[in-house]
Amino acid sequence: MGGRPEPSAPTPPSNGSSGALTAVSRFGDRIMATLATGAGLLVSAAIGLIALFLLLQAVPALSKNTENFFTYTGPWVVSGSDLKFGIAPQFYATVLVSVIALAIAMPVALGIALFVTEYAPRRIAGPVAYIVDLLAAVPSIVYGLWGILVLGPAMVGPNQWLVDNLGFLPFFAEPSNAANMSTGGTLLTAGIVLAVMILPVITAVTREVFVQTPRAHREAALALGATKWEVVRTAVLPFGFSGYLSGSMLGLGRALGETMALMLIISTVGPINFNLLESGQTFATTIANNAAEFDSPVKTGAFISAGLVLFVLTFIVNAAARSVITRKS
Repeated sequence: MGGRPEPSAPTPPSNGSSGALTAVSRFGDRIMATLATGAGLLVSAAIGLIALFLLLQAVPALSKNTENFFTYTGPWVVSGSDLKFGIAPQFYATVLVSVIALAIAMPVALGIALFVTEYAPRRIAGPVAYIVDLLAAVPSIVYGLWGILVLGPAMVGPNQWLVDNLGFLPFFAEPSNAANMSTGGTLLTAGIVLAVMILPVITAVTREVFVQTPRAHREAALALGATKWEVVRTAVLPFGFSGYLSGSMLGLGRALGETMALMLIISTVGPINFNLLESGQTFATTIANNAAEFDSPVKTGAFISAGLVLFVLTFIVNAAARSVITRKS
């Protein structure tokens, strides 16, 4: 007809594959990618160097240890040529106190997070969240002083009641060290103090994850006639479970390595009998209590070996939590 030819469609830039689109690479993007990669490698290298340092310091002492490092429960002998030391009591106390703390803190943190994000009016939710977050700013030594000077004496009566009425259970039997009952410096008291310490960590992470629940999920549940609790149970909790678990593992990481607070509350080695009213020493408190006596490489290495086990334990816990989170995501 002699008319104007129709314009052809723009041809995509050629990059070696037909029809493929690639993001434009800019100088700033390359710098950001390099910095992010470098940060990740730096953290990984730091962790590797810490593990190498602990291993190099611990191996000479472990090679001279005449007892089984994992099962020996007697007093530590870290001087002379006949070394005897083991981490069974420390492992028991560390794990038990951390489990007590998690058992108390996890449900409380979940309740606070749900209250702040789902039930509380805005004028109340903000101050409550702020007050809980402030708990993270309290120094560990203050928690320890509160635990041994306030909570410990307050627990003397309940501890005696537990012994008198539930003493047939191994958890509340008469302790071998009577001083624990008179001062309240027990594994139970230490677990409660740790629970308060890790509560803001778990609450903050859980709260932020619950807030991110897609609005469409909530509206879909409401459209089907769900009540407020049913919305929480079917939409909010499934979506935020992985974040809740992540926050709990962060809290557990702090509980496993806590030193000053526990050193003030429990400082003597106790038996391995699952009695919550006994005392004990964790990995961290064992190292701190004996730090002033590190006068030789072998003696130092004996206690650093406990730190190496704590490092490995923390790594295993975090890896297990990451595996669970990956499956749930």
